[in-house]
Amino acid sequence: MTALRTSQLARAAGVARPTLRYYERRGLLPAPERSPGGHRLYPPATLARLHAIRTAQRLGFSLTQISALLPARGPARLSLREQVTARLAAVEAAIAELQSAAAILRSAQHEGCADLSACASTPRCPLASAVRIAPAHSSDGVSAASDAAGRS
Repeated sequence: MTALRTSQLARAAGVARPTLRYYERRGLLPAPERSPGGHRLYPPATLARLHAIRTAQRLGFSLTQISALLPARGPARLSLREQVTARLAAVEAAIAELQSAAAILRSAQHEGCADLSACASTPRCPLASAVRIAPAHSSDGVSAASDAAGRS
């Protein structure tokens, strides 16, 4: 396979042309050689590298993390095994939180909670009990305890 021009590589990888230049600036792709007319000419191996980048993104790695795992030249600065282990732990923690949320929502659905104010005043309300056992910080970064104190 011969060198690929920007449009050919972008089409083959399923990315926009500006994405290739952005990845170059970020150090994810090495700067390609140029044709006599100034067109970028990417080696065929760049396509496999792009697929690796896109796969890592789908798995939740940031471009900064990917850059550390796939440097433009030389060995990787970070261990893939360490990064995968850390990412897997984060994914499993998120899954556990989502499973807990799903269980609470199923319980609320089963209890027939139709009005939050009315339901929250009953001892059987799964939504109210979820607030009492919520983690120290809510999704907006406010401590659950300080949020509850502010309402009392």
